[in-house]
Amino acid sequence: MTTYSDGTYPVNSNGYDAEKTPYEYQQPYGSGSPVPHDAGKLSDPDDQGHSLHRGLSARQVSMIAIGGAIGTGLIIGTGTALKTGGPASILISYSIVGIIVYVVMAALGEMATWLPAAGGFVPYATRFVDPALGFSVGYTYWFKYLITTPNQLTAAALVIQYWCPPDRVNPGVFIAVFLVAIILFNYLGIKFFGELEFWLSSVKVLTIVGLIILMIILTAGGGPNHQVTGFHYWKNPGGFAEYLAEGSFGKFLAVWSTMVTAVFAFLGTELIGVTVGEAQNPRRNVPRAIKLTFWRILIFYIFSVFLLGMNVAYNDPILLNATKQKNSAAASPFVVAIQIAGIKTLPGFLNACILIFVFSAANSDLYIASRTIHGLAIKGQAPRFLAKTDKRGVPYYGLGVSALVCCIAFLNVSTSSTLVFGYFVNLVSIFGLLSWITILVSHIGFRNAIVAQNVPASELRYKSPFGKSGSMVALFFCIVIALTKNFTVFVHSPKTYGNFDYKNFVTGYLGIPLYLIMIAGYKIIKRSKRVSAHTADLYTGKAIIDADEQEWIAKEQAEKANGTGPSRVYRYTLGWLF
Repeated sequence: MTTYSDGTYPVNSNGYDAEKTPYEYQQPYGSGSPVPHDAGKLSDPDDQGHSLHRGLSARQVSMIAIGGAIGTGLIIGTGTALKTGGPASILISYSIVGIIVYVVMAALGEMATWLPAAGGFVPYATRFVDPALGFSVGYTYWFKYLITTPNQLTAAALVIQYWCPPDRVNPGVFIAVFLVAIILFNYLGIKFFGELEFWLSSVKVLTIVGLIILMIILTAGGGPNHQVTGFHYWKNPGGFAEYLAEGSFGKFLAVWSTMVTAVFAFLGTELIGVTVGEAQNPRRNVPRAIKLTFWRILIFYIFSVFLLGMNVAYNDPILLNATKQKNSAAASPFVVAIQIAGIKTLPGFLNACILIFVFSAANSDLYIASRTIHGLAIKGQAPRFLAKTDKRGVPYYGLGVSALVCCIAFLNVSTSSTLVFGYFVNLVSIFGLLSWITILVSHIGFRNAIVAQNVPASELRYKSPFGKSGSMVALFFCIVIALTKNFTVFVHSPKTYGNFDYKNFVTGYLGIPLYLIMIAGYKIIKRSKRVSAHTADLYTGKAIIDADEQEWIAKEQAEKANGTGPSRVYRYTLGWLF
């Protein structure tokens, strides 16, 4: 397939790619063509072996969006943030990062509503910025989930140790059981996966809501100790802790350190961008899910850390000891608050909830990995066989390759290998932040293309409330955070080179040059150039989405006329939420 020097494709008179292979190009429907029964599949009959199916319903998309980033980063990681920065620091940092995340999600929602594409947000980088950027972020994002998936499997095995110590059953047994389970759940198809994640995410949401209600009760003195905490801990020991230095500079470092922690607690929010290629009626359901992101951030994150700061002092001995634990209920600051209040029956229950958290994360991480490599294969940036799907729309080769790599989780069975695996996790953690940067850069390119090609604003089914300028501001903060995420290696560094923490420096920042090297390498080998705003591909594949949308509208109208749609009770309760 040929490309122009700027990386764009030759197009026909309708503005569509004239030379793409069947599974790279969704044939547009003519004005006189009937809408197919399943417009969510690619239209070419020869292409059915490479297409995903739109099997995610509105409620599943919304709940996956709500529960996508609710994991151990929130329920456990906030303890370290509280210890490091204090209650005021975490409230400030989580609020700032929460705003950044919402800007990222709104930018992604605008592009995904215009053209829901297989492969997550990677195609937008290819279309609106540079094919080299799409190639780089695609592989770094895939690599990220090839590491985080086994990391979640290991975390699940550690949580099991609460009931079954390792001297009784080797953790490798539980890793194997969970790995087989998530492979099976992903292989059963998008409808099964969506329903499973709906209920797992529901449990996560109910758990967080329950903890928030409990924290409110404990703050008001409703615990066994009947202690009304209020803002007591904000006064003594104070709202800000000092980190690595004394005085105002130490407090600033505490805020910035917790901001870095907050970023990685929010990572995974962009999962909704990966599901758009398999969502039913994405033009309607994706914007709804994006709008819910604001309330999730406000309630589940900002409100949660605010209440934690009212119930636990940052220098409390129980908290200091808890943060030394790994992936168990004992490490959760919520459990610390429960222990301080004198409640003795909840830690075991929360440990079971944490097990659900990490299992759901592992399941969705493998899903993201398989869909990301499938999207790269469709674009010819990965071996073609990885684009193949079965009759249920499952990219089984992509799933198999991703699952095979996930076997590195067994490294954690050996104590000597755990340290090496920890370096892998530190290495790929930066890739999540780079994905946000890519989304924002892609959105800026998308907005430039919309203006340059005179696309009316009325054609955008969802518009980011922050626009291009909001994405530029968020991009600046993301870049600064990426460059300073491991700032402790510089603050700790003495004048003698021998004590420099080079291991954390290398593993913490190596992801950035790898990301840039892949961009440069692709540009050199493929001779791709930055996409011009005037020639950016805004329309390839859009016709089938338009037809798909009309089919869903017609289906909903028919259901409403026949009285077979959702009941009135559902529409005004769960239907309103989803």
